[in-house]
Amino acid sequence: MNQLKQFPYHDILVLGLAKSGTAACEILTRNGCIVKANDLNAKSDDPAIIQLKKLGVEVVTGEHPLSLLEGIDVIVKNPGIPYENELIKEALNQKIPVITEIELVQYLTNNQIIGITGSNGKTTTTTLINEMLTNSNQPNKIAGNIGKVAAEVATTLEENETMVVELSSFQLMGTETFHPKIAVLLNLFEAHLDYHHTFENYQHAKAQIFANQDENDFIIYNADDADVNEMVQTAKSMKIPFSTKQQLTNGAWCDDTHIYFKDKKIIELSEIALVGKHNLENILASVAACLLAGGTIQGIKDVLTTFTGVKHRLQFIKNHHNRLFYNDSKATNILATTKAISAFNHPIILLAGGLDRGNGFDELAPYLQSVKALIVFGETAKKLEAIGKQVGIETIIHVETMEQAVANAYEHSKEHDVILLSPACASWDQYRTFEERGDMFIKAVHTL
Repeated sequence: MNQLKQFPYHDILVLGLAKSGTAACEILTRNGCIVKANDLNAKSDDPAIIQLKKLGVEVVTGEHPLSLLEGIDVIVKNPGIPYENELIKEALNQKIPVITEIELVQYLTNNQIIGITGSNGKTTTTTLINEMLTNSNQPNKIAGNIGKVAAEVATTLEENETMVVELSSFQLMGTETFHPKIAVLLNLFEAHLDYHHTFENYQHAKAQIFANQDENDFIIYNADDADVNEMVQTAKSMKIPFSTKQQLTNGAWCDDTHIYFKDKKIIELSEIALVGKHNLENILASVAACLLAGGTIQGIKDVLTTFTGVKHRLQFIKNHHNRLFYNDSKATNILATTKAISAFNHPIILLAGGLDRGNGFDELAPYLQSVKALIVFGETAKKLEAIGKQVGIETIIHVETMEQAVANAYEHSKEHDVILLSPACASWDQYRTFEERGDMFIKAVHTL
């Protein structure tokens, strides 16, 4: 098991005991650090907390006392905890560093790391790279939001293994030295502004994926995204662009018939099983990462001819009486939903709504021309209803449950219609996770 090497901190407070916090406690304790853990909502009799106490971790639950900062060298923060948290604010005031568990990876392994971030497409791209490398007989492990906790995976990496890790802006914001060999930046869209407050802060967090790279590393980036293009100009690493619009001599691109890497043909577009223009961007990024990491064209082709998507990411569910049902519950922002709508040529019945983060839906309007009916729910239902009426959608139905949404969508559908759950909103107003929301949709479809 890999050990922490030259980790500069000894007395540590782990704030938040979800998966990443618990893993951090175990790793740090195993490596001789003095660890305190604090979680506002955890119960002291939780089996995981009892186990941490057996390891020697001092655990405080139910409050965030500022006294926990006494003698602390660093805070390892759960990514979801905002920087407005009183304990975090006081730590920063006292010049105590605040990192996330991702930072530990840098001290656990010298292995090749492929880090993937962006506003949309992270999970699909991470999965594609993992499967392409596997089919190329390149040993690798998947980690981050899509799999096991990255630091936990880093402790088990064999000498010849690559780690493919999905990274959120929340995770990247808490890094100081994290240094992937291959960084992938897919796109940028105004997301998570309730956490980051400004688009500039969000961009800065995403830029951490290449901030510590050098000239021996690679940054794979979307040449069709103006914000991404501007951001990567400061990167010291080798720039590898991808584009669906232009021929590239030093990156991944496509024309009307093929995907290429530099001047080499990779696969015919007609052979690719995954639908949607946005997925074409994910594929181009994945092809570049796979080849730079030692993968093969045959390994890439084996995946692209069979891979149809990740669960909850434009996932095909069922053909029911010639109505096609797709689950895109992971579409938690407007950009993701616009890309999902754009993937289809058939009339769409759109199921949308969820947590109200204060934004409007004007950017969705141009993409609603192919939407024949709109089923809305959650806190944003009235906002979505308003934008639907603005663009002239005649059938707009407000429902309370996913079962009602699916039943109404089917009732108003005709043969060859697409019934698409793509909420454009986070799920937390009605569901614990987007996965739970998607599972409810799947269940409702299968009980029609």
